[in-house]
Amino acid sequence: PPPPPRAGAGGGEAEYLTSKFHFVDLAGSERLKRTKAEGERLREGIHINSGLLALGNVISALGDEARTAAGRPAPHVPYRDSKLTRMLQDSLGGNSRTLMVACVSGAEINVDESLSTLKYANRARNIRNTPVVNRDPNSMLVASLRREIGQLRAALRQHGVAVSASPWLARGAPTSPPAPGPPRP
Repeated sequence: PPPPPRAGAGGGEAEYLTSKFHFVDLAGSERLKRTKAEGERLREGIHINSGLLALGNVISALGDEARTAAGRPAPHVPYRDSKLTRMLQDSLGGNSRTLMVACVSGAEINVDESLSTLKYANRARNIRNTPVVNRDPNSMLVASLRREIGQLRAALRQHGVAVSASPWLARGAPTSPPAPGPPRP
């Protein structure tokens, strides 16, 4: 079921906010020599590595500070190179907030992988997104006009003018019934 509506920016029309939440465990690179994988696990490891390579290319393209600082055009971002990068397109370079957690090991045997992970995370840190709430300007204008109509109707009622309730205009207006005015001559 859809979430309950909340009051709009000015308290008029109800507005629905939706969001996406991606939680991805990248599992780390698969060193085929180290794991000694064979058969199905070998193919799975190759597939994981190709997805991580594509993700690394996207992160490099998005976080390339030298190109953007020099005023050069932004490089092509290869989102379509893997299903992973296509799925994370909004999270990486879109209108969102993104958090990346890099897990490293202090064991001497894992020094190479830990260093690689830290370099990967440093490149991801260079990505700058500026998320904004997308609002339809027309709906905000309509809500504002409905509030103004409601205020004008209330002012007319205070001065004793009978105001008929129009169902298509009354949505943003106060819900109290119109006050009885003096009889017309």
